[in-house]
Amino acid sequence: MAEQLTKETFKEKVFDFETEKDWNYKGELPCIVDFYADWCMPCKMVAPVLEDLSKEYDGKLHVYKVDTENEQELAAIFGIQSIPSLLFVPLEGKPQMAMGALPKESFKNAIRDVLNVKN
Repeated sequence: MAEQLTKETFKEKVFDFETEKDWNYKGELPCIVDFYADWCMPCKMVAPVLEDLSKEYDGKLHVYKVDTENEQELAAIFGIQSIPSLLFVPLEGKPQMAMGALPKESFKNAIRDVLNVKN
């Protein structure tokens, strides 16, 4: 199940951008962060795909959602200019951003190649 993040829970679970300047992922599993808005049609297309993936990869990765309307500061920090924007965060190394409504197969490729998670 994808988990909704606020600025505070983002700082606890992903990255505390207020105290750290260098990327330092807080999680124990890789994650995908979906920056979305309720009015965005492509975001609505991605939502069920992310729900499926969160079940399929349960225990192997986290799926988080950030509502860019409610969390404008987070969206600004990550330079979100189009939605959906998806942040793929591996356990080690820098996160990678993808934009647009990706098909499920593209998510699976990124999960395998960027996050190093095998299904």
